[in-house]
Amino acid sequence: FEFERYMMEKINVLHVYKASMPESYGGVESFIDTLCKADSRLGVNNSVLTLSPDPQENPIKMDGYTVYQAKQNLFLASTGFSLSAFKKFKSLEEKADIIHYHFPNPFADLLHLVCAPTKPCIVTYHSDIVKQRFLLHVYKKLKRYFLSSVHRIVATSPNYFISSDVLQRYADKVSVVPIGIDDKNLTSDAERLNYWRGRLPEPFFLFVGAMRYYKGLHIALDAVAGTEIRIAIAGANGVESELKQQAASLKLGNVDFLGFVSEEDKVALLHLCYGFIFPSHMRSEAFGISLLEAAAVGKPMISCEIGTGTTFVNAASETGLVIKPGSPHDLREAMQYLLDNPDTAAKMGRNAQKRYRELFTAEQQAESYHKLYQSLLCE
Repeated sequence: FEFERYMMEKINVLHVYKASMPESYGGVESFIDTLCKADSRLGVNNSVLTLSPDPQENPIKMDGYTVYQAKQNLFLASTGFSLSAFKKFKSLEEKADIIHYHFPNPFADLLHLVCAPTKPCIVTYHSDIVKQRFLLHVYKKLKRYFLSSVHRIVATSPNYFISSDVLQRYADKVSVVPIGIDDKNLTSDAERLNYWRGRLPEPFFLFVGAMRYYKGLHIALDAVAGTEIRIAIAGANGVESELKQQAASLKLGNVDFLGFVSEEDKVALLHLCYGFIFPSHMRSEAFGISLLEAAAVGKPMISCEIGTGTTFVNAASETGLVIKPGSPHDLREAMQYLLDNPDTAAKMGRNAQKRYRELFTAEQQAESYHKLYQSLLCE
């Protein structure tokens, strides 16, 4: 009876993360946006509590959710802290049926400890804490309290669940729900296709994403040095200047730094590229949403085996090639293999698109979370 009642009623979910669209466009922010849009069609009312150095006084209406911003008073070790967030959290929790945290975000752990919410709590575990080793030691007790006290933990891939010591510690309450994307906006525009055809010689391999230290782009530059293999890099910030200096020192005429590109241009590049490279070589790369976009448009992929979701998206020898991390030689050999075997590359691209449709759509992700929400409310 309880399950049937919650099938019919609206479920009010409060998401908690350090950043949110429309102010920030990172991977977790994109995940929250996609989930909220899709599960709002299933009868979920979504609110997002986030921090901002310059918060909007009024709630921000988005497609499928409402964003509430608290004043960020301090930003330390990639984490924001806010005094006003405690009051806002208590107010929003009263109207919520479920609290949905997104990890890692140590301030959310603190909110949870101080405010002691009475509603069922779920956390999507996006990544281990990899970079902040010293602070992780200080934060360890709070993290363990937080993960022990929530009702359900969601891993974004079976690969990450198996390889994470933290998730294994709480295995009895971990569910796996793969990340999904909405491919409705991945239709190519003829004007943008023609523009990029005129600008980039084909064939080329594409990378899309922020130029962070763990993306392995320095490895990609070494891989194409002294070859005719072309790569196009769409993204900015992070280690961009260091990469351009490396390319200049290697005298690479076969690498195009495209900088930040619009969504329309990104889609055109995905459709035009011969294959997609994702040379991330550290566990900081927990999943790789860009891989999903490449798969959705039917491109063969090259990624590294780092024990995370990248190899769940890119199934070795089926949807692309999986190489050992940090090896320019192996990346160069993989790209050359795809260029030398166009029929195999095309088949891998078709397999990638098929796998995307079977496992990684926004609708499948939303339905899985909706069932988790319902089961929590019936416990």
